[in-house]
Amino acid sequence: MPLPSLRAQFAALLQTPSISCTQPELDQSNLPVIHLLADWLGNLGFDCRIQPIDGAPGKANLIATLGTGTGGLVLAGHTDTVPCNPDRWQNDPFDLTEKDGRWYGLGSCDMKGFFPLIIEALQPLLDQPFKQPLIILATADEESAMGGAQALVVDDLSGARHAVIGEPTGMQPIRVHKGILMERVDIIGKAGHSSDPTLGRNAIEAMHQVISELMTLRTGWQRQWHNPLFSVPTPTLNLGCIHGGDNPNRICGRCALEFDLRPLPGMDPEELRATIRQRLAAVAEQHQVAIDYQPLFPGVAPLDTPANAEIVRACEQLTGHSAGSVAFATEGPYLNQLGLQTVILGPGDIAQAHQPDEYLSIDRIEPTVRVLRELIGRFCLRG
Repeated sequence: MPLPSLRAQFAALLQTPSISCTQPELDQSNLPVIHLLADWLGNLGFDCRIQPIDGAPGKANLIATLGTGTGGLVLAGHTDTVPCNPDRWQNDPFDLTEKDGRWYGLGSCDMKGFFPLIIEALQPLLDQPFKQPLIILATADEESAMGGAQALVVDDLSGARHAVIGEPTGMQPIRVHKGILMERVDIIGKAGHSSDPTLGRNAIEAMHQVISELMTLRTGWQRQWHNPLFSVPTPTLNLGCIHGGDNPNRICGRCALEFDLRPLPGMDPEELRATIRQRLAAVAEQHQVAIDYQPLFPGVAPLDTPANAEIVRACEQLTGHSAGSVAFATEGPYLNQLGLQTVILGPGDIAQAHQPDEYLSIDRIEPTVRVLRELIGRFCLRG
């Protein structure tokens, strides 16, 4: 069966919804996208393995391998998208619309559109022997819990040592990014009549001290850590939302705070969490309240691929850009933890991601295909 054209592949992926979301009513399976990619890559001779994600029915990774042995190259991307508001789009988010030199559609930029570009780059090379394997990795749930990347183990990637993730970077290679933790603090005090504070234990007052402790930690971390590669060169901690109490004349019995923390490379997320827990334990004892501190999701560590890594040097040479940094998080740290030196490099622009009328500029297609073809040649054909 002939492979669809580049444009037809692009359209088919956009027409196959695969939203991932922490709200169950919006969350969707990514299996239809996985099966589309497996069919296309299987026709090209890839060994395609579909890896179900434990605890996430209807979610799976695709690990497609061409060639044998260790080393080689991983070209990776996620198959899910964020939710969208179709009423805010001028175009159908679930169809390919071409106008003004752009391909519009949900996932065109971030980042279903990367997979057809890989296939386009690959096809002229298929008559040559692959000295080292090419692995195309398509993951689940990057936009929500990173479940697909967390499910990977070393054996899944056949000893590969180099990886490119096609997130939107405007074809500028990225070797470092901050991590992200999203956390929740619940304080359970004791409600009572506000005329006598001894009748209760005020959760808002305890939370006031919790916030003070978090801000003190933030100041200390920002004095200790600095990385000029980032436009915001220090770690950040944002107090995102707070809820507590029910009436002015009642002692507040419960209060909840959610915040995010974006560490720099070199900062260990679990050490940061341990420090926070220590401070919260002291607040709980002082105010005689119960404090429950939990991550909203496991979090993403910072990405820190060495500047002299072979894949970094190759991407810099082929794009003409020095490797830099971005503020958003990716699946890159999970691949680094598996022993792959990883670069983030894709044709879209992050300003278009997660926006109405998301698009990929058509003039980005040919340069991206050229770079991918050169990378495959360098790491798989010539070894």
